[in-house]
Amino acid sequence: MRKRKALLFEMGRSGRQGYSLPSCDVPEKPLDELIPQNMKRTEPPEMPELSEVEVVRHYTELSTRNFGVDTGFYPLGSCTMKYNPKVNEEVAVLPGFAYLHPCQPDKTAQGALELYYNMEQHLKELTGMKRFTMQPAAGAHGELTGLMVIQAYHRHRDDHKRNKVLIPVTAHGTNPATVTMAGYEVVQIPSDERGNVDLEALKEAVDENTSALMLTNPSTLGLFEEEIIDVAKVVHNAGGLLYYDGANLNAIMGYTRPGDMGFDVVHLNIHKTLSTPHGGGGPGSGPVGVNDRLIPFLPVPLVDKIDDQFYFDYDLPESIGKVHSFYGNFGVVIKAYNYVCMMGAKGLKQASTDAVINANYLSSLLKKNYHIPYDRIRKHEFVLSAKPELKKGASAGDIAKALLDRGFHPPTVYFPLIVEEALMTEPNDTESKETLDAYAQAMEEIARDIDEDAEKVAASPHHTVVGRLDEVRAARNPILRWQKE
Repeated sequence: MRKRKALLFEMGRSGRQGYSLPSCDVPEKPLDELIPQNMKRTEPPEMPELSEVEVVRHYTELSTRNFGVDTGFYPLGSCTMKYNPKVNEEVAVLPGFAYLHPCQPDKTAQGALELYYNMEQHLKELTGMKRFTMQPAAGAHGELTGLMVIQAYHRHRDDHKRNKVLIPVTAHGTNPATVTMAGYEVVQIPSDERGNVDLEALKEAVDENTSALMLTNPSTLGLFEEEIIDVAKVVHNAGGLLYYDGANLNAIMGYTRPGDMGFDVVHLNIHKTLSTPHGGGGPGSGPVGVNDRLIPFLPVPLVDKIDDQFYFDYDLPESIGKVHSFYGNFGVVIKAYNYVCMMGAKGLKQASTDAVINANYLSSLLKKNYHIPYDRIRKHEFVLSAKPELKKGASAGDIAKALLDRGFHPPTVYFPLIVEEALMTEPNDTESKETLDAYAQAMEEIARDIDEDAEKVAASPHHTVVGRLDEVRAARNPILRWQKE
């Protein structure tokens, strides 16, 4: 284990400084006139006195400890942590985009509005929806927007009794939270023995109170819903709508579309599926698309055009209103648009193809040493169960920490909840066979270590900067700032 690096507050010597400013040639007012007496310090702040090179070295060294898609394999399931072309970043900061102000008149921002308009056309083609709003700032925000649109649709028809939303047990964790936030009651639908939505259980659950079914396809198990057309018929026959969580769209682009499956509302995580960096708190973008009958309820404004002039259209009397200041996270949309234009229809389909091939290849290697529930041809991701390893003395969390010792970021652990001791792995479309082979070898080594010395694996990691943490204590008593001893 590496020795703990000193903090900046613990470094430096009196008299050192990393800057020099010219003398101020503007007459200064006395401090008594500028700062109220009760806001003045009685003692100078205890700031470290450091040279410039000390500060630069400190932060540069810290940066090498970060793990990301630029430094290694990032197999988090349902996160699509793919490599992001750096040209996207260059395009997003072009002066014509970066220096726009959201309050400018439409006629002075025609390029930005045209980009929004064109991006909507691409998303419509990709999903089979009829209109999109770019306002939502992330996936969960898109979920809430979609449910609000569904809610407005039912209320517009004076159908006020629909207070329930159906959610499969394989749903993303944000789904039930979003349903509750929208004021609905959650009804959970179990899976059948193949990992699909249990069609018979669904038929029993739907009734005149059903507002919608929220569904991810492929599911968080990485499995395509084999009876999706029948699922759609069951919900629609009961007067409900289908909501598509687009977190896993990267598995089916170019092969099928949510609109063709019967979905009425779609949200996309374009900060995941269509490149642009994802993780670290954002920013994101979660556009929401709808079919014809739901267009009147979309947030305002929408981008439209007359002849060759683009403009913001506020003429939607039944709109749910705004869900984000101005028109969403423009910079993220720029990056996704650039990615779509570079890839084209053929390239996006190839990305899905590669994601599916990689997932099936890696799962075929790992199932030699680990148990895979619902073992069938999958899409972009798969879920291992470390339940057999737990009986030997090492949990899914222990295996994840053991991967850190081998230079790999762990997969998603303990999700989905339908699988005990879950290890949810998504190799995505950007990883090479050599990378997948190396990861499989690391997992094979861990399996062998568990058989030989499970206690050692359970104490992982052994070679990282920070060793095994007391996670309960860290959660209950976090130390968020430095305090002088």
